[in-house]
Order: sequence, then C-alpha cells, then structure tokens
Amino acid sequence: MDKNLYADHMATLCYRYDEILEQSGFDTLNVFSGAPRVQLLDDNYYPFKVNPHFKALAPITDNPHSWVIYRRGQKPKLLFYRPVDFWHYVPPAPQTFWSEFYDIELLSKPADAQEFLNAENAAFIGESEKLKGWSLGDENPELLINRLHWARAYKTPYEVACLREANRIAVAGHRAAEQAFRGGDSEFEINQAYLGATGQGENRMPYGNIVALNEHAAILHYTHLSTTRLPEAQLRSFLIDAGADCNGYCADITRTYAYANTEFAQLVAAMNEKQLELVDGLKPGLPYPELHRQCHLNVGELLARFGIIKTSAESAVESGLTRPFLPHGLGHFLGLQVHDVGGFQSEPDGGTTPPPAEYPFLRTSRTIEENQVFTIEPGLYFIDSLLAELKNSNLATEVHWDKVDSFRPYGGVRIEDNVVVHATGNENLSRIE
Repeated sequence: MDKNLYADHMATLCYRYDEILEQSGFDTLNVFSGAPRVQLLDDNYYPFKVNPHFKALAPITDNPHSWVIYRRGQKPKLLFYRPVDFWHYVPPAPQTFWSEFYDIELLSKPADAQEFLNAENAAFIGESEKLKGWSLGDENPELLINRLHWARAYKTPYEVACLREANRIAVAGHRAAEQAFRGGDSEFEINQAYLGATGQGENRMPYGNIVALNEHAAILHYTHLSTTRLPEAQLRSFLIDAGADCNGYCADITRTYAYANTEFAQLVAAMNEKQLELVDGLKPGLPYPELHRQCHLNVGELLARFGIIKTSAESAVESGLTRPFLPHGLGHFLGLQVHDVGGFQSEPDGGTTPPPAEYPFLRTSRTIEENQVFTIEPGLYFIDSLLAELKNSNLATEVHWDKVDSFRPYGGVRIEDNVVVHATGNENLSRIE
C-alpha cells in the first residue's frame, strides 16, 4: 500500500478525531483491540474479531490485548502486544507502510498497558469485561461514538484503495468458485476453491461465505456447506456471496450462475442488467430508500416479463406483491464492517431515521453522498415459507403458480457489487476485467 496515501489518510483521520474529541469534551481516547474469549468448558478460544474502532485507527486485525491511545493534537500511540509465548505465533513488531505514523510500545503482558493509559478527561471504546479495576475513562460514550460512526461513512482515498484491493482479491475467489461449480464440486469444495484463490482463511473472511447450490440459494444466509457432490443431471444453479479483507476493509460480492442455458439463465442475465441500472442510479442527493423502491420496480418488471405474476410492476410494488420475492434491502454501507455503521443515523450527534415500514430489512435510510461506499444487491427468490404466506393471501390470484414451481428448484438469484460514489461518477469496485 502506498505510504503517501496512508499519510494523507492519517492527516484526515487526525483532523476528524481532534474535532470530534473536542466537540465531545475529551482530550484522550483509549481504544482496546479486544481480548480472546474462551469456549465454554474448554481451553480453546473462539476466533478473535478485533474491535472495529481499533482497526479504524490502526490497520491491525489479528492482535488482541493491543491499544491505540489517541490524544488530541498528538501522534497516536500504539501499544502492540508481543508476549513471550512458545505455544502460539507471536507477530513481529510493526515495520510496514503505516508504522512510522505511530509511537509504538511493545507489551509483553496485557496488564503492562495500564502504565500508558490516562483516564483523566478520557474516553474508552471497547469491551471492558477483561479490564476490571483498570482506569479507562468514560466507557463507550454514546455521543462520541455517534460522531465517529457518522464520519466513517465518508471514505478517504486510502480506504477506497483498501476496498478496491479487497474486491480484487474477492473477484479472484469468485472466478475460482464458478470454475469449481461447473466442474461438479460440492458446496464445501467450492468454498475451499474460493479460500485457496483468495489466500485468506475462514477466520479472515469478513463474514461466513454463502455457497449455495440449487434450492439452497433461497436461504438468504445459507452457510451449511454440504460435502455432497451432485450428479451433473441435478446441477441447476449456484449462488455465492463471499468477500475478502484488505487492512481490515471488506469486500462483499454476490454472483449467481445457471449450469445450463435454461430460462433461469435468462433470469440471471436480466437481473444483471437491472442491477447495473441500480448501480448507475446511485447518485448524490438521492435518499437511499428511493433507490430501494426503484429496485422493487425492477424486480416487478422481471416478475412480469418471466410470467411469474399477472400484474404490472407498478401494481405489484403498490400491493406489496414484490416483497415475498425480495424480502431484504437493496444494500448497505461498506467499509471496516460488512454492514458498516451509521446507516440509520439522522445527524452526527445521533438520532435515527428508520427504514420505511414496508421495507423493514433495508439497512440504510441515509441520503447518498460523495465518498460513501454502498453495496447494490437486488435479488429475486423462491422461498417456500414466504410463498406459502403469499398463496394464502389475497394476492394469490396475481401469481402464476405453475411458473413459480418451475423456478423453485433454482432457489433464487442475487447479484451484488461494491460501489464508491465519486464527484465525477460511480466506481464499481467489483466489475474487474
């Protein structure tokens, strides 16, 4: 990663943190990376997941018991945990593109951090259950956190570069996964092909990979990973929703494939066109829920075109007929977290704008602005439980149920890209030639 890009990023970050700390009435911010959790009745640990506020300040995702101490107007201090340990891997002291921007102290024991912490006029962000009796400062103050979350929606060029690289890595994985699917691999084997192509293990993935064959594509968060190989005659469809990591920033990409040139393949191609229209519709000044409503119109058009419903797209959206076929939101903020923070915030100090009542699973109600990054992920599914409710409703007569049944064995289709809103237009990070 380019050091000059990171230098500009740190200058922006320090300006933000100085301003937010002053507004919130603090001089110091103590941010804890977190501590591993022991599994119940065991001596093994759950996979460690870093505090996102820690990796917002230092690009470290895999080292517990570490700290960033940020004092207004001063160079950040990094307390980097390096125990004497012959049981586990001990990371080297940071010597990389970002390390010169921190005063680095090495800790051999977690408790050694206490001599560097200053609780006077300080705020603490993190989980404190392993820090009983420590002087930490005001724990997780809501106003401060709200302001930090609001600011995180606006990505610096360094952050965009990390997201761009995370997408490049993920695209390589998606290509390997499609090849494995067409070779007849099981869901488990396809996932292994994905991990191998990305060079990242399951614990580093930003979320559990969704690798779904046939009807499993109708389970929105399917992560079972069957080991059963299907005979070629039973291979119909494949949906993969999987990402990658770069310096703590996430990719989140979905693709759907048909095994043969069926009507479902035509539906996938049509959804791809509609998805790209929605990417183009991501414009500064537009409230995100309005783009979500356009997404439902697009899905309604596909439902009508493929003979699944008897009514027009406009009528289907008005009556709610599209909702059982698209129960989730169009997308969300993306960054240090897959579903990045601040999606419902009304203003920097807090307050929320809930999603429209008819779309309760939409993950952002914000107005689209420059330098924000979103996922755009329309879908069209054939989910048994939702279709059963629809069949028992007053909208049942608006559906061609024989057509629904012909698509059920394919599960559904979702296509998702990661998009940066620039002043000069959108950058689709996921469409790499």
